[in-house]
Amino acid sequence: MEMRQWEQSGLKTSIFGIGCMRLPLQAGQTDSARIDEAKAIRMIRAGIDGGVTYIDTAYPYHGGNSELVVGKALQDGYRERVFLATKLPVWEVKSADDFDRLLNQQLEKLQTDHVDFYLLHALHQGTWGKVRDLGVLEFLDRAKADGRIRYAAFSFHDQLPLFKEIIDSYAWDMCQIQLNILDVDYQAGLAGLEYAAARGIGVVVMEPLRGGALAAHVPADIQAVWDEASEQRSGVDWAFRWLANRPEVKVILSGVSTMEQLEDNLRIFADTKPGCLTAEDEARVDRVRALYQSKIQVDCTGCEYCLPCPSGVAIPAVFRAYNQAFMIEDLASGQSSYAWLVKNHEDASLCVECGACEQVCPQHIPIIAKLKDAHTYLG
Repeated sequence: MEMRQWEQSGLKTSIFGIGCMRLPLQAGQTDSARIDEAKAIRMIRAGIDGGVTYIDTAYPYHGGNSELVVGKALQDGYRERVFLATKLPVWEVKSADDFDRLLNQQLEKLQTDHVDFYLLHALHQGTWGKVRDLGVLEFLDRAKADGRIRYAAFSFHDQLPLFKEIIDSYAWDMCQIQLNILDVDYQAGLAGLEYAAARGIGVVVMEPLRGGALAAHVPADIQAVWDEASEQRSGVDWAFRWLANRPEVKVILSGVSTMEQLEDNLRIFADTKPGCLTAEDEARVDRVRALYQSKIQVDCTGCEYCLPCPSGVAIPAVFRAYNQAFMIEDLASGQSSYAWLVKNHEDASLCVECGACEQVCPQHIPIIAKLKDAHTYLG
């Protein structure tokens, strides 16, 4: 496993970090809260045994159960072998007292006396101003001083000017941004990566496969571009290597759901260093990016911040089916996925246009209109 040096703190982390947002579910379950604990624990520990030193979770993942399962997985000596990251749910903060209450609750769930990286979760224009004015930066200083957290950080879902404002507001140890071969100019993007790195701030990347879209069936025209390369690689391999080629990236989070995915990730990240792609490879990725961008209908990453929908619409699942039909050029597959949502009364026809989802969407997607489009096409 390749290890990356953090210039500011001097620590080293594995380039591959396990994201615990898409852990395996119990057989037959679609409720994300119903984690198959035995499988998840085996998978997390297998990753650590394979060289992973960074584990990422958060307060809302898997309906609040991700932190509980991660805490169990890190018993028996595994906690001491990793850097553990979790996140402050800024939308739950109503007063300054909530900062300590939430952190202490998370430490209890994780069965630890400290977290290594504590992130302000999914900052955007609305949440940043609120928690800043309530004194969140002073809280981070206190929590670092008393040892409950080691490194202060934030994850981000908004535009580049706000990202720069947040970066310049505090002595951050790390920031987490969405970045992949498609999202080079989206949110913080490559410009944000370089801006943070120039200030000595370590950057952790989320959504390297764009919510799994880049791991799905690869359209024939895109596969043809990959196949022109002298060294044959999967689309997942190309996506990870494109990120790992950048020394500013310290950790790439992959939300593995199966042992097979974990093993494939361990294989790929055993040989990913800055310089692992040639100029010709980079040009090939540019061509693939242009092809994918011409196919996408909704820029949804499946973060699930829009859930639960008051009307029961499984919004990310609707958009996954919609994009699936276009991106991987498989209408039947998209319609099949959507039919399952209709059967389970989770389809877009149930939308009453209350707008609750649009108020919290970090991607600022016009969800109501896109749900109508998806239903018309797939229904």
